[in-house]
Amino acid sequence: MIRPFFRMILGIALAPALAMAAVNLPVHKEVLPNGLTVLLHPNKQAPTVSCRLFYVTGSVHEVPGKSGLAHILEHELFKGTKKVGISDSIADARFMAMQDSLQALIRSAKLAGDTAKLKDLNAKHDSVLNEHRKIFVKDELWGAYQAAGGTGLNAFTTDLMTAYIVTLPKNKVELFMWLESDRMQNAVLREFYSERSVVREERRMRYDDKPTGRYYESLNSLIYEAFPYRVPTIGWPSDIDNLTREMAEEHYRKYYKPRNAILVLAGDLDTTATMDLVKKYFASIPAGEEFPPLTIRDPEQAGEKRLTVTRPDAPNLFNLVFKTPEVGDPSLYALDIVEGVLNGRSGRLYKRLVEEEKLAVSASASNSPNKYVSEFSVRVNLRPDADVAKVEKIVWEELEKLKVTPVSEREFQRVKNHAYAGLVRSLTDMENVATMLAWYEMYGDYRIFLDWAENLNKVTASQVQSIAAATFDHDKAVTGTLLKKK
Repeated sequence: MIRPFFRMILGIALAPALAMAAVNLPVHKEVLPNGLTVLLHPNKQAPTVSCRLFYVTGSVHEVPGKSGLAHILEHELFKGTKKVGISDSIADARFMAMQDSLQALIRSAKLAGDTAKLKDLNAKHDSVLNEHRKIFVKDELWGAYQAAGGTGLNAFTTDLMTAYIVTLPKNKVELFMWLESDRMQNAVLREFYSERSVVREERRMRYDDKPTGRYYESLNSLIYEAFPYRVPTIGWPSDIDNLTREMAEEHYRKYYKPRNAILVLAGDLDTTATMDLVKKYFASIPAGEEFPPLTIRDPEQAGEKRLTVTRPDAPNLFNLVFKTPEVGDPSLYALDIVEGVLNGRSGRLYKRLVEEEKLAVSASASNSPNKYVSEFSVRVNLRPDADVAKVEKIVWEELEKLKVTPVSEREFQRVKNHAYAGLVRSLTDMENVATMLAWYEMYGDYRIFLDWAENLNKVTASQVQSIAAATFDHDKAVTGTLLKKK
């Protein structure tokens, strides 16, 4: 699962002391009548444009029994449209109808436990699919981007959204408009059930058979009791196995539309001409439906929660997690300072656990802002013979110090300089700029990203102590350990 945490910026090498200044990044924002949000950042450092289309639909919007729906749709939208990926659209529609009918019979036979009939129906379905594949134009969408000089072509799904990304030569931006507006209206979900098997195998490799994958799924479901961040973006195994093309088709028709989309372009572009292109291709698309408000929230944590998992193939890990306010809350800037103080080879956790006590091979802290609710976490990769109780005691000692002893001015300035230098450098990468603008607009306002360094500079030592005292409470902690079974 991918999120743009502030720690990404904090991770760049320390620069000389810099005077903090507001980031002046020209951004044209316009919302079309159908709800499509458009952000344009002109920058002529290279004759390319980084293109991002975010659909604000992820696992938080999935109802029980349909987890993994947004993720499988991410895959399916590369199968093509009525115009792309197929040589005969009339035959295509006929083949799709035959497969849908056979799948309905397969589901009935499966429920009835009729294995002989199930085997026969699956064979018929595979036969129809093989005939269908003869009229495919394989990977035509990918090929079109690559032939135009596209780089960085990718897609990903998170708990909040699904993103399609590519960087193109500046004279090929209209291709992006044409392909993505077509995909927004006319996607055909071909090979759905074979793709469902691909996703199921992906889940098996990344989660079911991977000790850290299952451990973090279990830990996540302990952190969130009711809120849907507890649901894995890839989906639960039984849900994946029972997803249907009709479910995905309904979700696509309702929500993969302008009302729920953010289009961002950053690079060598003319704002007026680019907006004319956006309107030409997207303005006529119906708005689509709005997601129902996400009203569910976790209850107040009743006390400290713990998870211990032992496996013969496991590494040795220690995790400590605290829920924090959602992105945009002023307290998160003070927690960015806390992260910088604790994190990295010059941070307090590494010095204490790795260098002094020789209990760990690495130790890190992460402030992870997110919509609705955020997290602050500590992760320690333990040495095989490490005393877990001692590691936990030291981590808490370092957190307690932040409550009672002000961060030194030297340490404070080091973190701020580090952060600001990283932010300035990141703004020279148009792929990063386009992604971050889209991400923070999804959070509510792209300016959160641009104003971050200025707000960080306002944080005081007393605010750091105050937020440390409010956050690092034993009764609000979730502790996880993954240990090698002896």
